[in-house]
Amino acid sequence: MQKGYKMQEIIKAVQDIAIKISEVLKYGDLGYATSSNATGDTQLKLDILSDEIIENRLKELKCVNSIISEEKESPLSIDKDGEYIIAYDPLDGSSLVDVNFAVGSIFGIYKGALDAKNLVAAIYTVYGPRVEMVVCEDKPELFRLDRAGEFKFIKTLQLKEKGKLNATGGTQKGWSDSHRSMIKSLFDDGYRLRYSGAMVSDLHQVLLKGGGLFSYPATPDAPNGKLRLAFEVLPFAYIYEKAGGATTNGVNSSLLDIKIEQTHQTTPCYFGSKFEIDRVRNG
Repeated sequence: MQKGYKMQEIIKAVQDIAIKISEVLKYGDLGYATSSNATGDTQLKLDILSDEIIENRLKELKCVNSIISEEKESPLSIDKDGEYIIAYDPLDGSSLVDVNFAVGSIFGIYKGALDAKNLVAAIYTVYGPRVEMVVCEDKPELFRLDRAGEFKFIKTLQLKEKGKLNATGGTQKGWSDSHRSMIKSLFDDGYRLRYSGAMVSDLHQVLLKGGGLFSYPATPDAPNGKLRLAFEVLPFAYIYEKAGGATTNGVNSSLLDIKIEQTHQTTPCYFGSKFEIDRVRNG
């Protein structure tokens, strides 16, 4: 078997998934289901359908040992001889579909065990005016869906040392004084606010525009942050650091240093260019 064949299978599966989900988003039911996911969020019918699309396609891959979804309580075994664990958020930002904002899917590909040190690739897709995909093994590469239904390579993505955008989340009344001061200082320095409420869209914008800061701090209503470590935070940390940027939980030197202790574990998180992350760490 040629080198990289199994990873190419996974990438092709995610491409197929992206095309199906993008079609569902155009014409699917935007209503809420009667169920909640593992972290208590009321599920949209689109969340459930997107999860089913991903599960059914990944089940076809013998290289996949198990899958872990934001919408599932526990991991689902696929093939005991498979070497990859795929943790994913089926439809990030789904609550914004009704206002026609861009949303996306996030995939972290772990080899052998669910540990940040075992991340070997990360992929995310964006469903907006165009369907785009970023695939990252050694470097993040941008692909775009064309009229023929093929994902075409556009460019390799690289973050600058310093950016211009400030995407800041969390309930503002719950921000700490130090976080509030840091965010204000960025705006005072001319940074532009760019925040939609969909992690995929906001991090995609910062990445494609060359840099800045995305932040989701700890707040009284979410003392451990809100974003999920295995499905959302670590895949994007992998991509941002491979793009020449940096990440932190506000204190540590990298989000990739955090140990996964629970499937649906959350953490405060900051992603950006090195200049902005240094600013976060140094207060």
